[in-house]
Amino acid sequence: MKDRPKPLSRHDGTEQILIHLPCRLAERAEKYAKENGSTVTGVVIEALDAFLRDRKGD
Repeated sequence: MKDRPKPLSRHDGTEQILIHLPCRLAERAEKYAKENGSTVTGVVIEALDAFLRDRKGD
């Protein structure tokens, strides 16, 4: 398996990661962010958090 670069940890308790989204999904996230006064990063964080929080069986 390819070695992946080590994520960058920051002093504020966050970690920088690189993800590749399908273009249409990125466009939808950007549109949603603009309509709701947010950022694409914020939309992705909220969506991932909601998805993981609501998973059953964990």
